[in-house]
Amino acid sequence: MIALIDYRAGNLTSVRKGFAAVGAELYTPHAARDLSGAAAIVVPGVGHFGATAFFDEQWRREIKAAVADGVPLLGICLGLQWLFEGSDEAPLPGLGALEGRCVRLPATVKVPHVGWNTLEVTRSSPLLEGVPVGTQMYFTHSYAAPVTADCVAATAHGQRFAAAVQRDHVWGVQFHPEKSSVAGLQILKNFLAIVNGPRAARREPRAANT
Repeated sequence: MIALIDYRAGNLTSVRKGFAAVGAELYTPHAARDLSGAAAIVVPGVGHFGATAFFDEQWRREIKAAVADGVPLLGICLGLQWLFEGSDEAPLPGLGALEGRCVRLPATVKVPHVGWNTLEVTRSSPLLEGVPVGTQMYFTHSYAAPVTADCVAATAHGQRFAAAVQRDHVWGVQFHPEKSSVAGLQILKNFLAIVNGPRAARREPRAANT
């Protein structure tokens, strides 16, 4: 089952519905040790980066250990920003799975950015399989991640920023796939295929860190 982490950063109901629509089974871990049997980990969220203070050393250690063991990790919106080293929004460290910091969108445009933007695919990724060129996704955010070598799709609102990222078992989307209609559900379906792919058969059960 996929672990959907609830760190009080937004309503998880729509995320649960989105994954249910593509046939995924989810559970919500109550403690970091409950990640030990997860087939994948999803970190959703909206709002202020300060909410990521929830992730204490034990949560961070368990998540990093899971990724090192080949467990796919997906960050959605604020969850994507947490994958990076940090954000100018709050003096807290991100997970550090990806290099770079998130910055506020420029004052020359309306912030928060709420609406539909077209994805610009920057390199091939299984997360984007079956998503047509010119597809629009639904965004709602004030801070954004940099376009780096880990970026697989970008978009722009005042400045160009990463809309989807991938590094090894770490994945992230700035938009809300659960609110992005058919194309968004395709993203969730693709992530489920990644979770259930060839690596899953080779993945050994992992004991919780103590």
